[in-house]
Amino acid sequence: MDDVKNANDKLVFGLDIGTRNVVGTVGYRDGKEFYVVAQCVREHETRAMLDGQIHDIGRVGNVIREVKAELEHQLEQPLNDVCIAAAGRVLKTVTTTVDFEFPEETVVDAEHIHTLDLLGIEKAQEILKEKNDTRYKFYCVGYSVVKYYLNDEIFSNLEGHKAEKISEDIIVTFLPEDVVDGLYSAVGRADLEVANLTLEPIAAINVAIPEAFRMLNIALVDVGAGTSDICITRDGSIIAYGMIPFAGDELTELIVQHYLVDFNTAEHIKLASGTEDEVEFKDIMSIVHKIPSSEVWDLTKPVVDKITTEVADKIKELNGDKTVSATFVVGGGGKIHGFTEMLADKLELPHERVALRGEEVLQEVHFAQEEIKKDPLLVTPIGICLNYYDQKNNFIMVHFNGERIKLYDNNHLTVVDAALQAGFPNEQLFPRRGKAIHFTVNGKQRVVRGDAGESAVIRVNDAVVSINAPLEPNSYITIEPSTEGGEAVYTIEQLEEYTSSTIHFIVNGRGITCAKFVEVNGSLEPPTYLIQENDVIETRNFYTVSQLVEFMDVELDADKEILVNNRPADMQTLVYENFEVEWSVLSYASAPVEPNYVEAPAREEASAFTGDTENGSENPAETAEVSGSEAAQTGSEDTTSDSATEAAASSAAKEETAKAAPFEPLKKSVTVIVNNETLHLEGKESYVFVDVFDYIDFDLSQANGRAIVTKINGEEAQYTQVLKDGDRIEIYWQSK
Repeated sequence: MDDVKNANDKLVFGLDIGTRNVVGTVGYRDGKEFYVVAQCVREHETRAMLDGQIHDIGRVGNVIREVKAELEHQLEQPLNDVCIAAAGRVLKTVTTTVDFEFPEETVVDAEHIHTLDLLGIEKAQEILKEKNDTRYKFYCVGYSVVKYYLNDEIFSNLEGHKAEKISEDIIVTFLPEDVVDGLYSAVGRADLEVANLTLEPIAAINVAIPEAFRMLNIALVDVGAGTSDICITRDGSIIAYGMIPFAGDELTELIVQHYLVDFNTAEHIKLASGTEDEVEFKDIMSIVHKIPSSEVWDLTKPVVDKITTEVADKIKELNGDKTVSATFVVGGGGKIHGFTEMLADKLELPHERVALRGEEVLQEVHFAQEEIKKDPLLVTPIGICLNYYDQKNNFIMVHFNGERIKLYDNNHLTVVDAALQAGFPNEQLFPRRGKAIHFTVNGKQRVVRGDAGESAVIRVNDAVVSINAPLEPNSYITIEPSTEGGEAVYTIEQLEEYTSSTIHFIVNGRGITCAKFVEVNGSLEPPTYLIQENDVIETRNFYTVSQLVEFMDVELDADKEILVNNRPADMQTLVYENFEVEWSVLSYASAPVEPNYVEAPAREEASAFTGDTENGSENPAETAEVSGSEAAQTGSEDTTSDSATEAAASSAAKEETAKAAPFEPLKKSVTVIVNNETLHLEGKESYVFVDVFDYIDFDLSQANGRAIVTKINGEEAQYTQVLKDGDRIEIYWQSK
């Protein structure tokens, strides 16, 4: 034993905690060979485990303690760490299909494929959550892609191809939290720490089916005491897991009832019938019996038929409703007479294509104890030990927002995996825009988006990281949720239709330009009106005479007639585009208003204006545009010479101002190029980088572990950077 210690610094202790017994193995790997230096098997004294599930943690813990003590005696050294496996019988698998569409044709890279996988896992989690009729909280412990699709056509490898859409059929495997907790508690009772946790089917397949064989479509069946675990390989990987709740105990219980013996005696009868011609036993009445083994075979044949039928059906189901090329059987339950032959018939395979795997797959395993016979029962415990070296399928523990969670380590765990496992809402990982406003302007749909929120703040071990930062065991992860931006706020005066839409009249032979009034849901509203969801906004294409008087700020001679298109009119008559208005003015504003842009009347004043449509000529001669006051002055008969002088001076000054500095709207547009597409930004005085997101279809919630890249003219963009005509902007997700 001293030579063993000197030859290897690290002995691996593996435990196969089964329904019927606990198998402990200690050994070390040297090259491709594994040396078992200590071995111990202990049966449960009571049925502390049923169907692979620990029911009595204390009793199972005691058996593990006994196994540990025996192994320590053989080794003459203490054991502190142990490798264990969770049974496949408690796994849940979900098969689903998921798509990922690109905004434009894109070359598929590894990051796109990883994103597709994550979307598949997330979809499978939702499906399982809806269908979960148990008390268990399930965690993803692995997944296998069955098929890839490129633009809806099957492809074996997507990477490097151009695609508009990629898809996959994926099988996702889940494990209940209670199962892992039970295993950890049981080994904890024996003062052991878990060094590695894998899945029993994976542990078995690592020994029973070498890597070179996994290109073939092969099934592995681990027939234990409580259930039969099933694994399928194809194209070099494990593509499916499954189980049926029938195995060796079904046969044992039948023997108990038929021969009136206790459970342990029935186990003896079952096992002896596979190796001896006759079986001798004593029933509960203390009567000794000696029966031929063939009698036991005949008794158990219907149950074996039932189990093999269920196994074959499950294999076909997991393999896409078709049989496999070959099947390997491990585990003690598979040694019952006739099992492999019946299973071959159900799978429609030659008998030689279904075989027990034991001694032949343990050729590179050497036992220090000469009395140990290489047996299918030892495949799983050896596989548990070997899995420690590969570290492919173990669990790690991390702390997420103060909660300790288990993660199935697939060698590329990131923060997003922990967030998904902990049930952290996806929408709180990415910035969220505030509520948008939907409305119509002159019959056209319009949307104003809310403000962008802040991204989530992610820390791993107190360092700020991105969502795709890698994880290590015992990492401390905290995520401060992203925030939602403010709701959209928009007023009538911000509408381009309000600032740029005008209406023209001819007053006393001179042209006058007015801003159009705006109606919201049938009522006039002031420029400061806050637009609401589903508002119907129309720019009104007429004024009343009263509104025109208000706009021009004049006082009319009430004794003189008002004419609209040469017809008598009153203050409520409607005046449309290019209508001619004639009236007599008593007084006018001392400071004439701008002719090209005037704020509409306040809501309480404007809402009082009503009237009927006035018919008349709509084809006036072209005239010069002057201020409202100057146009109003023409035709005035009752003004003093001083007033006339002031009016003339004011009019002249106004006309000169209009000619020298014509009105420029407050709103303007900027033309930029975003991802090689020309984009016109309109409706604001100036524009900054983040305004672009209001004009493009770029969903910030679709990060899936990637970082966003933003550039202006090849340089990294600042969110508040002012945009200029011709700026070239790039926005895309950064692939790994």
